[in-house]
Amino acid sequence: MFIEKGGIIMLFLTTCSDLFPIIHLVRSGLIPLIQIGIPIILIVLGMLDLGKAVVASKEDEIKNAQKLLIKRIIYAVAIFFVVFIVTVVFNLVAGNTDDTKDADSWLDCWNCGSVITNSDGTKRCANEK
Repeated sequence: MFIEKGGIIMLFLTTCSDLFPIIHLVRSGLIPLIQIGIPIILIVLGMLDLGKAVVASKEDEIKNAQKLLIKRIIYAVAIFFVVFIVTVVFNLVAGNTDDTKDADSWLDCWNCGSVITNSDGTKRCANEK
């Protein structure tokens, strides 16, 4: 929906179908990159640091690299689970609102992209056959 205000045309994304490209990009690109890519990079960097310390054969460097590797593994696990925790919290919040119509439509939009209501009143995702 385009609204002209003071000579400036503003685009308002009002429906789930308008937001689908953005939701798809976030769910299929950004979230997996954060959830999987960043932990892998952290662990690989920690292993490289530990490998450099082992090749240098200095005991104090090896201990420091081990501590750093353990911290990076903890950070990687935390980053991996942050996405899961945020998703669970949003689903709980959406399920506990007073206005369930808006919460259901938001949740359906996030989970499906767009929702089709069948002739019998049941809902299904638009990408389902």
